[in-house]
Amino acid sequence: MLYGKRGPVWERVRSWPAHNGRKGWTPDHRLGDNRSPVGVFTLTAAGGVLADPGTRLPYTRSEDYAAPRWWDESHWHDFDYVIAIDYNRVPGTPPDDGEQPLGEEKGGGIWLHLDHGDGTSACVSLSKEAMEYLLLALDPERDPVVVMGDRDALKA
Repeated sequence: MLYGKRGPVWERVRSWPAHNGRKGWTPDHRLGDNRSPVGVFTLTAAGGVLADPGTRLPYTRSEDYAAPRWWDESHWHDFDYVIAIDYNRVPGTPPDDGEQPLGEEKGGGIWLHLDHGDGTSACVSLSKEAMEYLLLALDPERDPVVVMGDRDALKA
């Protein structure tokens, strides 16, 4: 769901179906655990294979984002658009920047990206239409964040 602040009140703006890690959520994400980290993370950079659709976030276009062709064809367009989730990364750097301040064992490279119809390795995937909407709606001047996790995990 996308919320926006209208005066002192937060209002739901949009809602889309999404997928997270194949094995659910975790407050202690580890490299390769197929679980998405729980928390509130800033969104400070975007990129992808496709041209910048007009986002105000810093955008890096590169064929380097293309999914390997040995992956199932249903995944080939996953990274046409990505928004970096600032979990174990340096905020504001391109999404594919490899620096991991918490260490490699904590995993990284966690993005909002295009959906392929099922769970992810740790990212959150959305439809192309949702990603395009977010890319146009997110304003770095408003410090956008993503709240990740189920209700019980977020309460803890």
